[in-house]
Amino acid sequence: MIERTEMCITNRKTTMPQGDKSSYTDKQKRQAAHIEAGYEQRGASVKTAEARAWATVNKLSGGGKKSGSGRKNHELK
Repeated sequence: MIERTEMCITNRKTTMPQGDKSSYTDKQKRQAAHIEAGYEQRGASVKTAEARAWATVNKLSGGGKKSGSGRKNHELK
C-alpha cells in the first residue's frame, strides 16, 4: 500500500514527488543551471527548462551522488 505522503495524485495520474537536489554534486548543480539557462534562452518556460536540465544531467551522469570506486561487480575469471 502506498502512503499519500509518498505519491502525489494529479488528474488521476500518479506521479512521484519532486525530490530535493541535495543528493547532487556541486558540479551537477552547475551543469543543470547552465543547461537550464540555455533552454530559457531558446524560449522554454522556467519550469520546463528546469525539468529538461535535470533530465539532461541525469542522463549524462546517471543521477545523484554515487559512492566511490569499485561500484561495478566484475566477474572474476
